[in-house]
Amino acid sequence: MKFENYHPAINLIFFTAVIACTLCFRHPVYLGISFAASFVYSIWLNGKRALIFNVCLIPLCAAYAWWYGFYHHFGVTIMKQNFVGNNITLESYVYGAVLALTIASVIMWMSCVFAVFSSDKVVYLFGRVSPKLSLFLSILLRAVPLTKLRAKRINIAQSGIGRGAGQGNIGRRFLNGLRIISILITWTLESFGTSSASMKSRGYELKGRTAFSIYRFDHRDRTTVIAMFVFITITVMAVMLDQTRILFDPEIIWNRITALSFVFYAAYAALAFMPFALEVLGQWKFSRLISTI
Repeated sequence: MKFENYHPAINLIFFTAVIACTLCFRHPVYLGISFAASFVYSIWLNGKRALIFNVCLIPLCAAYAWWYGFYHHFGVTIMKQNFVGNNITLESYVYGAVLALTIASVIMWMSCVFAVFSSDKVVYLFGRVSPKLSLFLSILLRAVPLTKLRAKRINIAQSGIGRGAGQGNIGRRFLNGLRIISILITWTLESFGTSSASMKSRGYELKGRTAFSIYRFDHRDRTTVIAMFVFITITVMAVMLDQTRILFDPEIIWNRITALSFVFYAAYAALAFMPFALEVLGQWKFSRLISTI
């Protein structure tokens, strides 16, 4: 069973938890778990393109860590000096790498959000609470795949008259690319206005408006959400016991790793890898049933 087929509330709870933890935790173990889980799950959802994109993020993270360590000077472990005589420290390099991995992990998690959340899920979750927010989020989520499709269509149409992004010399390609971007922006803005006017004309902002939904909170969802909250509770306990805290200035300091620390690591890893594990388990059960036919 795919994770996107679970109840939308479960999808919302999971992504809210893991993205919040990714942004708040600076501990290398928790950050490594977030990076690995988002890396694997985004590839599972989006395929080869996600693999290429995720791999390209790694050298960008290394470049950002180098830049941060070169221009920010704190810490006591001196590695060398730059051309103006400022000290380059291990602590600044490590903190730069932590920030880079945090940003990369959030980007990969957001790619998973766009793959799992559809506009009808957003309407179901936020339609009664805030119709305007629901409308905005549904248009935003729908705009990402539509923008890619429109850009491809515009490029094909422009290529028919010799103005494609890959036609002509370097200068001509640059101008063609600017023309395609201009057409894409105009088309996207017009679609935003059209969608907003269409939803308002249907009474989307009226109070008490109901919407049809096919979602039902069944026993499978209850089991999943209970397990999810167990892992979240254990992770919160780790925060309360300072197991996720780390200092980088003046030196790298974190609490001593004990046997209980591995329990916290395992709970957070179980939470982060839960969607991927559920989908792999569902795929295995489906293959097993097919083989018995």
